Formats: sequence, structure tokens, C-alpha cells
Amino acid sequence: MNRQDRRYFAENPMALAFLGDAVYEVEIRRYVYEQGAVRPDHMNAEAVRFVRAEAQARAYERLLDELTEDETAVSRRAKNHKITSMPGNVNVQIYKKATAFEALLGYLDLCGRGDRVRELIRRAIAIIESETINTERRH
Repeated sequence: MNRQDRRYFAENPMALAFLGDAVYEVEIRRYVYEQGAVRPDHMNAEAVRFVRAEAQARAYERLLDELTEDETAVSRRAKNHKITSMPGNVNVQIYKKATAFEALLGYLDLCGRGDRVRELIRRAIAIIESETINTERRH
């Protein structure tokens, strides 16, 4: 790990997740657009399928074995970080896994590893498309 990577490694996991959320959202919107949907309401509905916490958590679970030691450590720190606010209708463990996934993407983006970010997002898309993911939420 180089000096700059080490700096980002030590960042607040929620700051990394904040950035990673935006990185993921842009890539998902690009993917949905490239699938040919032209109406914004259809594009949004399709994008939601990928950005829901449940979908991100499932992708994270399936990708864990493919992560490097540093990637695992960054995502684990985010997953174990104390949550100060979260949506009331999402299971805490699911939310933590989704946050871990987003923090990982944020970390990799800051480290300039765009190819790895896109690789993980491509894998996440494939996982989400191939599995039935329970998206029922508490009320």
C-alpha cells in the first residue's frame, strides 16, 4: 500500500461510503442508460433495483472472497463502524453491508483505481441480475 492509499485507508468509513455511493450511482445510471431505456421513469425504476441497500448488501456478500486484504479491511471497518443515522425501514445488518460496499468503492476511487471500481460494479450488476433479492422492508 503506497502512502496515498494509506491516507485514504485511514479516512472515516462514512466519508468513504458517501463518496462510494455517488460513484456507484453514476455507474449504475450509465449501465441503465446503455440498456436502452429512454423514459426517465423507467430508467429510475431500473436503477433503484441496483442501488437498494438489499442489492448492495447481496453483492458485497458475494464479492467478499474476491477482495484483496486491503479491500477487505476497508470494507470491514465500514461495516463495523457505529451507525449514527440510517433509514428506519432497512435491517441494520443489510444497511451495514451496503455501507461497507459503498466505502470500498469510495476508497478505491480515491486511490485512483477506477478499473477495479468498474470491475467490482460489473460483478455486482451480474450478481444482482442473477439472483432474487428480497426487498421487503419494515414499516
